[in-house]
Order: sequence, then C-alpha cells, then structure tokens
Amino acid sequence: MTDFQWKRNYLSEHKLKASGVIFVLVLRYLYTTLFIYGFVHKIMRGWMWSDILTQHFTKRLHELLATATWSGSVEATIALWQASYLQHFALPLVMPIAWIVTIGELIIGVALLLGVTTRINAAFGLFMLLNFAAGGYYNETIPPLVTISILLIVLPTGHWLGLDRRLNMKYPDSPWFK
Repeated sequence: MTDFQWKRNYLSEHKLKASGVIFVLVLRYLYTTLFIYGFVHKIMRGWMWSDILTQHFTKRLHELLATATWSGSVEATIALWQASYLQHFALPLVMPIAWIVTIGELIIGVALLLGVTTRINAAFGLFMLLNFAAGGYYNETIPPLVTISILLIVLPTGHWLGLDRRLNMKYPDSPWFK
C-alpha cells in the first residue's frame, strides 16, 4: 500500500484503494483531534500543576470499590482489578502520569497531524487508551479507538499523507519512519 499516489491518473484508476486510503486518513485526523483536544483540555484545567488528576482518580477509585461489592460477578472482578490499578499505580504516580499523559497527547497529536512517526505514535496512543481503560475509564469509545490505533499501526498513513515517506527515503534503515 505504500505505492499510493496523489495523482489524478492514479486516483481514477484505483478508486476503491483511493477511497480506503482517504477513509483511513479521515480516521487518522479524527484520532489526532482527540489527542490535541485532550492536551488542550488538560493544559486549560492545569493537570500538570494541580491535584485535579488525584481528585479524578480518587473519585473513580471509590466508584469502582462500590461496584466491586457485587461479589463473584465479572463486573466486580474487573472493578477490583481497575481499583487496584488506581490504588497501587496511578495514585502513587499521579504527577508523573499527569505529565506523561498531557505531553504524550501533544506529541501524538502533532506527530499524527504531520504524518511523522505515525505508527509509533499510534502505538503510544494505543498504550495510553489501554491504560485509561485499566484505570477504570473504559467506555464505549475505547473499542473503536483501539481499532483506529491498530489501523494506524498497521497501515502506512504517514507515507500516504505526511512526512514519513520522505524521511523513510532519507533514512531507509530507521524504524521510526516505516
């Protein structure tokens, strides 16, 4: 799929492929918007220099512990695991996590916007999404976002539109621009 070209001749001869590429690129930019919005939101709310994330984690921990009182259910087991993740990992490391999430969202958003190191940043985005879910912030948006992450890891979207193609030609042995 890396041979894709933005030339009228190529696009008219490969309509299905061009439609698929455009669709995946639209998904990439929607995904990009999510991360840029997340960064802006966290900066505006002061996540990197306040206790707001501690408040979020503590509130969610209490909600999960209340859910976990249904002994034996699958939901209770998942809630206990998520509560343990918050209690033993997220809360003790709240400030580094706030910085990593905020700056990470900026890096992911800018990289995907420019189409540079798209696969690696899609993997970083997937890692963040899975950590959000592990911390009890799982909702119906996670599966589609995980799917988009996987598409962006597998497909060379930065070669279709972005800097990855040019950088890969200059540095062919570098895994960053594949």
